[in-house]
Amino acid sequence: IQQDADLVFDVRFLPNPFYVKELRPLTGNDDAVYQYVMKWQETAIFYDKLLDLLKFMIPGYKKEGKTQLVIAIGCTGGQHRSVALAKRLDEDLNDSYDYNVYVHHRDAHIESGERNEKA
Repeated sequence: IQQDADLVFDVRFLPNPFYVKELRPLTGNDDAVYQYVMKWQETAIFYDKLLDLLKFMIPGYKKEGKTQLVIAIGCTGGQHRSVALAKRLDEDLNDSYDYNVYVHHRDAHIESGERNEKA
């Protein structure tokens, strides 16, 4: 678990691409893994609830003067499910809201950098 995480979400309940031989060496940033993770109904339901929760919470954090919110998404190996969900969250929060999003994948060694230059 990320030491400075404000919010932690465990996604080990979602279907694991690790057990699909051709997906195992890839990460959630690869389209094949991303599509595999996102195709399940339980992923769609969870993601909708997660995004709805964050849309509710983030303005409250901002109102209270919090300038940073660390959201950790974890799974068994940190390569597939958590990476795919972080990618989607990054895209949705950057595209739809006035937030700077920085993604760091501790176990997959992938970083997005800050793509959104809004204050």
